[in-house]
Amino acid sequence: MRLIALTTFLGGALLASSALAQSGPTVPPPEPVADVTQLVSRLDLERYKATIKGLTEFGDRRQGTERNRKAVDWIEAQLKSYGCPTERIKYEFNPPPPAPRPAGAGGGGGQRPQPAVPRTQGGGRPRGNRGPTGVNNDPMKQPDEKIRAINMEPATNGPREEVYCTKVGTKYPNEMYIIGAHMDGHGWGQAANDDGSGTALVMELARVFSMPDVQTERTIRFALWNNEETGLNGAYAYVAQRQALQGKEDPPGSGRYPEPKWLGMIQHDMMLFDHGAPRADGTVSPEQRPEADVNIEFQSTAKMAAGAQALAWKLHEANEKYATDYPAQVGPHMTNTDSTPFMDIIPAVSLRENERGTQVGSGWDPHWHQPTDVFTTFSDKDFRLGLNAGQTTLGAVAELAGATVKK
Repeated sequence: MRLIALTTFLGGALLASSALAQSGPTVPPPEPVADVTQLVSRLDLERYKATIKGLTEFGDRRQGTERNRKAVDWIEAQLKSYGCPTERIKYEFNPPPPAPRPAGAGGGGGQRPQPAVPRTQGGGRPRGNRGPTGVNNDPMKQPDEKIRAINMEPATNGPREEVYCTKVGTKYPNEMYIIGAHMDGHGWGQAANDDGSGTALVMELARVFSMPDVQTERTIRFALWNNEETGLNGAYAYVAQRQALQGKEDPPGSGRYPEPKWLGMIQHDMMLFDHGAPRADGTVSPEQRPEADVNIEFQSTAKMAAGAQALAWKLHEANEKYATDYPAQVGPHMTNTDSTPFMDIIPAVSLRENERGTQVGSGWDPHWHQPTDVFTTFSDKDFRLGLNAGQTTLGAVAELAGATVKK
């Protein structure tokens, strides 16, 4: 029943947005909520940049390495310093050996890495010019010797951990929104954008919502997934371990819900770089384009597509109310991101710099999985795009969760 209520509520927001769009300029735009405006104002560009910078000190944070484990520890320490109580998900990552390459398939034998789980399809049909994409596996393409040295340890299979923290709701502690990003990366850079930018965004939202004068009626969880780059393994582990625990009071009569019922999941994956389509020669403009925007994606083929689309439009409405610089657009092709394990269970959406399938996959971001994904690559215009995505999510979730600021 709660899911039906959520879909009805969000569907109403969708219809209202649609009616507003069709009714002409005589209808005023939706009014911001004063308490939510105050919370959004607590997001700060320099703090956001500093959090990304802190994450890049651990290099690319490749899963299965000591630098990854140290980054998890650092993230947890930051969350605790905000007053957001933390927990961890523990799981094993032991994928099967890579499948052999067929003879004659570009090199005559050898090994081709295989994803540990199927990746979601449905990213749309690319059009226009395309730039090169792929994962850099050559350490010598990283010209910075310090970064190269940090990233030298190879990944090994075995135990994995990821951290999350929780803001408990005062009125409906048994209902919860999940805000996520993945903290691991690869490519021999610093994973500043993929996905330091999303991880820092989630951490900044945890900081604001955890301030002592902030209350929310519903619970909010801030999750920093691991093993995204190997097939969304950390997010899948969370779903496998926690889905059956939803809404169960433990111990009975305590009013405590270790895993509140999931109302929606909002993922953040690559937030900084919207410089436009590749030119005919495959290069991309070094400047953020004036029409840059925040992409909000749902997956039209998911079982919960209707609720996810309504949630996407709620975020779009929040962008209209609270984002300072860049607008948002909604698209139906969410794919290959940590919201995928949730999308057939609850409304799930993803925020990005570009549409994942038709734009990122066509080379719109030349730093994706490359040695150039380092902090110094990005300008304040780039970082501000990520901050606007944070304003968008904070505004929407603050309204949905019933956030207020004590006077």
